[in-house]
Amino acid sequence: MTQADQPRGASATASKDRVKIFDTTLRDGEQSPGATMTHDEKLEIASMLDEMGVDIIEAGFPIASDGDFAAVSEIAKNARQAIICGLARANLKDIDRCWEAVRHAARPRIHTFIGTSPLHRAIPNLTRDEMADRIHETVTHARNLCEDVQWSPMDATRTEWDYLARVVEIAIKAGATTINIPDTVGYTAPVESADLIRRLIAEVPGAADVTFATHCHNDLGMATANSLAAVEGGARQIECTINGLGERAGNTALEEVVMALKVRGDILPYETGVDSRKIMAISRRVSAVSGFPVQFNKAIVGKNAFAHESGIHQDGMLKNPENFEIMRPVDVGLTETSLVMGKHSGRAALRSKLKDLGYDLADNQLQDVFVRFKALADRKKEVMDDDLIALVQAEERAAEDRIRVERLRVVCGTDGPQEAELTLTVDGEERSSTATGDGPVDAAFNAVKALVDHSARLQLYQVSAVTEGTDAQATVTVRMEEDGRIVSGQSADTDTVVASVKAYVNALNRLLVRREKAGKDAREVSYKDVG
Repeated sequence: MTQADQPRGASATASKDRVKIFDTTLRDGEQSPGATMTHDEKLEIASMLDEMGVDIIEAGFPIASDGDFAAVSEIAKNARQAIICGLARANLKDIDRCWEAVRHAARPRIHTFIGTSPLHRAIPNLTRDEMADRIHETVTHARNLCEDVQWSPMDATRTEWDYLARVVEIAIKAGATTINIPDTVGYTAPVESADLIRRLIAEVPGAADVTFATHCHNDLGMATANSLAAVEGGARQIECTINGLGERAGNTALEEVVMALKVRGDILPYETGVDSRKIMAISRRVSAVSGFPVQFNKAIVGKNAFAHESGIHQDGMLKNPENFEIMRPVDVGLTETSLVMGKHSGRAALRSKLKDLGYDLADNQLQDVFVRFKALADRKKEVMDDDLIALVQAEERAAEDRIRVERLRVVCGTDGPQEAELTLTVDGEERSSTATGDGPVDAAFNAVKALVDHSARLQLYQVSAVTEGTDAQATVTVRMEEDGRIVSGQSADTDTVVASVKAYVNALNRLLVRREKAGKDAREVSYKDVG
């Protein structure tokens, strides 16, 4: 790469240390309430991660369910370059199940963990010595199965120093090749993160022979800073997720650490193997399949990350983009121009534009999107990049839906009552209903409830504009909970009420899948108990 090709702000260095990128979107990221992905979605995300150059993909928690086991196994079989890792608790049954799933990979890894802080030691009610013995036993067992073993002391940053050093030494002697130091609850600060890694490497026997990793959560908003500090302290593996997806406030965001290392190579002399030009495509896909929208001001991948509205900023950008952009849009996979498509654009132009946006569609998929595109172009004067992305994502979400929206008519206004007439297709059968409610969206949702039996509670209803103007598409996200099962749904349309109903129905489709899976798992457990 020439100096001209480097991201803005980067400076060439003679030699850079390699930092491995360990992506846990499919495991820790999927644990976010409502972010559950289907089998095919997991395989697709894993393929994109592999293609973009991620070093290790934590594909799942094989013992959690038969579905998780199947996904990890198939990801392992299909991986081209990446190490495929599965997670296992500190017991032999978990580790054996994990190995059965990842053994198909050309480069398998077992990741086993146990909570070592006083709070976490109390959960299994183990003494320090009893836990130390279990760590030795389980890491040894994992190493006998697999040459590449990662071990994590969960809640390491709240574990007493003497005990943390003791168990890290035990794991190294038992054969762990990577020692991951998790900040499980996002408690630590950058100076502590760097000092902890530095001290472990300096004081624990055998530490120089293994790779130290960092796994940070964002509860105090410092996950990226803590991860980069750990690298400066000697860690050479960062655990992260696309869009920072994860439990509570999320994990370290892959896009943030990768671009920080690229842009600030002058003070962070480290490099990764990630092709940053693929970041936007996978960010959009993870957002779509997880149902978690990316906030507009999110670093690197947010809608406003490369937008400039201030007159001073716009003037500076016109004179020289480097005045207000420390990296180029193209460095993260954004097209430099937002080509406007219209009703006269043909299939070839649409295919080319979608390919620029990271979507390489098969002919039948392109035809379906083309029909939707023409319909949208008749309603909008200009169809922008984000409009096209919303169309593709809507088509992907609707591909295997059991419930589909056929017709919707709403009556609203100041006089009330607000009324919705709705027709759905449910398993191939048309059903219609009329309902009233407190506003058109509430009326439409009540009509859905009358047609599809469910007891799910609406946890989140969120509307955002895809583009600007009164004819902009609205993207609606809903999150629902039923009997502990949390699902999300998304849709976009120029009519906000239509988008709302489609998002609600999308969530219900996911709920049906979760119900069937739960029923299947229960039947399998019952069968095993009888057998």
